[in-house]
Amino acid sequence: MRIVVGSGNPVKRDATARVFDGATVEARVIDSGVSEQPFSHAETRRGAVTRARRAFESDGHAVPDDGEAGYDLAVGIEGGVAPVGEAVDGAGEALGTDADPLAPDVELVGGGLALVMWAAVTDGERLACGGGPTLPLPDAVAARLRAGEELGPVMDDVLGTDDVAKKQGAAGAFTAGRLTRTDALEAAVAAAAGPFLSDHYRG
Repeated sequence: MRIVVGSGNPVKRDATARVFDGATVEARVIDSGVSEQPFSHAETRRGAVTRARRAFESDGHAVPDDGEAGYDLAVGIEGGVAPVGEAVDGAGEALGTDADPLAPDVELVGGGLALVMWAAVTDGERLACGGGPTLPLPDAVAARLRAGEELGPVMDDVLGTDDVAKKQGAAGAFTAGRLTRTDALEAAVAAAAGPFLSDHYRG
């Protein structure tokens, strides 16, 4: 099986290779079609779908000169942030309190923002989406994102590192290494890959 991942990030390629053990997994730089910092579940999911569809339609799908078959599947993965536990406007700004209506007597950690991730898998005829873990963001990080900064550079600044998105990721930092970025993205890819791995989706 030959699979293309719509990203040049090695973490996304590794996450996909974990799910499709034994497959040939290639990475191809693909534009997500969404903002550099997706700010909702809908925008993050749209980025994953766009990456998957564009990757499948890229020139690697055509039968190359070496005679090998084109891609069997394409995978798109997108990370973003999304408001949780409160009403927000289009820019992600809170319209009400930071209290979670499900637990109004306690402080909501992260100012109502969470790190989210979505994946999409397609074979050109069918497409499925799946989500990964949702991690609450620390208040200081959430505040910077609400002010217009992007998570990757913010995390590099907070951690004193370079290109954290290609390493443990914010997920690793926020869970003290219990959940790396590869682990989190693998969960999203596995969820999206279900219809292509399980017979339960065929009627």
